[in-house]
Amino acid sequence: MTRAVRIVVADDHQIWRSGLRADLGDGFAVVGEAADAEEAIETTRRERPDLVVCDLHMPEGGGLRVVREVAAEVPVVILTVSEAERDLLDTIAAGAVGYLLKSTGSDDIRRALRSAAAGEPVFSPQLAALLIGEFRRLSGGGSDTGGQSGRVSALSPREREVLGLVARGHTYKQIGAELFISPKTVENHVRNTMAKLHLSRRNELIRWAVDHGIG
Repeated sequence: MTRAVRIVVADDHQIWRSGLRADLGDGFAVVGEAADAEEAIETTRRERPDLVVCDLHMPEGGGLRVVREVAAEVPVVILTVSEAERDLLDTIAAGAVGYLLKSTGSDDIRRALRSAAAGEPVFSPQLAALLIGEFRRLSGGGSDTGGQSGRVSALSPREREVLGLVARGHTYKQIGAELFISPKTVENHVRNTMAKLHLSRRNELIRWAVDHGIG
């Protein structure tokens, strides 16, 4: 059987934490809860979970502080009611692996969180489109930055194809199904692409793809 994903849930509303715990079911093990950013950071470092799921607007600095403090140690997904562009962009720039709306269905949340625990970027579909559009606007439609656009030619057609789907927020499983390859093969393509582009994080890869018009 697949091991349960160990998560820390941070939200200043206890009722919401209890509801999320119930919705997650047997595939997840909530190893800690927190009501503010300070407690979330302490609990994460104590429990060392597979994933942190936290609200954006909490006392003591909110989800953005949690991302800045622990995203280098464990994947962090923001689960929030906010659809504001600035909130989305700030948390992704800080290192969050995902940004989901609380209106997302339970099945979709479970699938997204399992993918996020494996390091895959996850976004509510409408937010993935917003993210791509905003980064394209900020980058001037994909202008060259630091000479990196020349590296596009180093990518194989399949790597560019996979990169475009990753940039649109698809999971490895979804990409594999669309391209008729295994999720492991997708992961290998992503790893090779990151090596060629000298990138170390998936959110950097997404930003690079958007800056260069891939996606």
